Amino acid sequence: MLYAIIATDVENSLDNRLAARPAHLARLEALKQEGRLLLAGPHPAIDSNDPGPAGFSGSLIVAEFDSLAAAQSWADADPYRAAGVYASVVVKPFKKVLP
Repeated sequence: MLYAIIATDVENSLDNRLAARPAHLARLEALKQEGRLLLAGPHPAIDSNDPGPAGFSGSLIVAEFDSLAAAQSWADADPYRAAGVYASVVVKPFKKVLP
């Protein structure tokens, strides 16, 4: 089943986000290679694809996992959590309807 991982950043997360980004992307790449990643990306803190020093306010990942517990476990192990980027992370079942 698909699960949405919805993360909210702490204030001024950009430096920690940039430092942990390679490890974060490596985990997403592994999901992609397994055919389990539907989409992933950050929420810019301002209305721009390149927010510069404004950074990001959070992230969204939609991927396939065997269970809610497995999705939560995967989210808990995200390098952004260990680096203190995320203030909170919510994991919910997701049903793709369109496209």
